Amino acid sequence: MSASKEFVPVNIAVLTVSDTRTEDNDTSGSSLVESLTVSGHVLADKKIVTDDIYQIRSVVSQWVADKAVESILITGGTGFSERDSTPEAVLPLFDKEVKGYGELFRQVSYDEIGTSTIQSRALAGLANATVIFVMPGSTGACKTAWNGVIKDQLDATNRPCNFVALITKHRQATAECESRS
Repeated sequence: MSASKEFVPVNIAVLTVSDTRTEDNDTSGSSLVESLTVSGHVLADKKIVTDDIYQIRSVVSQWVADKAVESILITGGTGFSERDSTPEAVLPLFDKEVKGYGELFRQVSYDEIGTSTIQSRALAGLANATVIFVMPGSTGACKTAWNGVIKDQLDATNRPCNFVALITKHRQATAECESRS
């Protein structure tokens, strides 16, 4: 049995982690909202929180518990400054880590910013059948993450594998990944 070959819109929440951004100047969060809606997905919610482990965890935990949210995109707080705490906030919430995402993000990003990409602690994981992608706070990094990795993994037509069957199974009958053969 093959996975769905038709596009399935995913309900996606966007979280911007920043001590300085507001709805008026959140270009990274706005870029992600535009990218996901242009791609045919549904914006489930959007919030901005300060770079605080417990505020980040609170919002992400609420979304993970909400069956209407199937994916979460988090931008910001992935660097090495004292205030960057997004990975520490979300990693304990994962049931399974998607190790390849951070690696692939840095590989794609290397072509754009060279070795500076090692300063990104981008990561992803699954929590309660919700796929969570964490990326740096720059608008460019959000575009790189969306276009280089996330867009295809949230597209049911992407072969041989994507996350759509795993995260939407509560609302539709879909199969697991196809074989590469």
